[in-house]
Amino acid sequence: MKRIAILGSTGSIGTQTLDIISQFPDRFEVYALTANNNVQLLAEQARKFQPEIVCIANEQHYAKLKDSLADLPVKVYAGADAIAQMVSMGPIDVVLASMVGYAGLKPTIEAIKAGKQIALANKETLVVAGELICKLSKEYHSQISPVDSEHSAIFQCLSGEGDNPIEKLLLTASGGPFRNKSIDELEHVNAAQALKHPNWDMGAKITIDSASMMNKGFEVIEAKWLFGIEPERIEVVVHPQSIVHSMVQFADGCIKAQLGMPDMRMPILYALTYPDRMVTNLPRWDYTQCGQLTFEKPDLQKFRNLAFAYQAIKQGGNMPCIINAANEVVVAGFLQGRIGFLQMSDIIETVMAKAAFIQNPTYEDYVQTDCEARGIASSLF
Repeated sequence: MKRIAILGSTGSIGTQTLDIISQFPDRFEVYALTANNNVQLLAEQARKFQPEIVCIANEQHYAKLKDSLADLPVKVYAGADAIAQMVSMGPIDVVLASMVGYAGLKPTIEAIKAGKQIALANKETLVVAGELICKLSKEYHSQISPVDSEHSAIFQCLSGEGDNPIEKLLLTASGGPFRNKSIDELEHVNAAQALKHPNWDMGAKITIDSASMMNKGFEVIEAKWLFGIEPERIEVVVHPQSIVHSMVQFADGCIKAQLGMPDMRMPILYALTYPDRMVTNLPRWDYTQCGQLTFEKPDLQKFRNLAFAYQAIKQGGNMPCIINAANEVVVAGFLQGRIGFLQMSDIIETVMAKAAFIQNPTYEDYVQTDCEARGIASSLF
């Protein structure tokens, strides 16, 4: 029996994790749940799963959450500091980190320092502070299991390969809803169009990142830290069907690929049960019905965010932190209708040029960088 703390339980990954947990009550117990603002759903989850602790990040919602759970023996807390303290509690075995964006960094660090197993769905943690996270993970013997479907696929392809030399990693990308649109057409797309992903059901922020291919850029950075591979040996391949979740090419030229339906419950379950595989009723891929599987190179002229991500990880230091902060600001601006789709890349490029670069950042430097980059980005629209 593993006791699970879910950071971001009301989001897409969090709700799918709870669906998986409900199917295996003899394997998992929900110990803690957190959310940012969604009090109603968090309270509903608490009633169903009876965790020891619930925590709402937005302290303004504390009284409402407390009142709604007054008849239950559930401890109720509020605030980012409370979440960061909660993850180190003794009974917790696994922390599923699925908070959105930079906010997931601090609690993930605290969970690592407590030696917890991390099921990592918050890619920004490794984007912002990959070197620090890897150092802490080794120091505190904290296992990090990837939840992203692409990194889970690579993780599975590498299982049993030992020290066999890797030639390159092939990260697949659906191409998002705008794969076939021209640059002129991208001038006029809106948030509602960008939120209609052709294959995956995800939260708003990651769906916009997928449409701009920043999500794939972040996954390149994440893969560098998870698997110790130089970015020059991480290749993005557009695969519109989203059946091949990623591939590994070895030094002898052989390629291993992991295939399956585009359903996040599969990599979530694998991260929670590794090295075991569980019997499930999750949907199966029927190769007789799939038609063709196609692959193509990404267009870096249309999707400049992917190029920016490669530039950031090659430069290193706090540059990935800068690009992440700028991206969070512009995505919010785009969702609010304040800037256009292509303007997001323009602003990110400007912030990368203006923010102070630090070659060997500390945690405090990351905090300062995040603040500075957000300020610069916000001033540009």
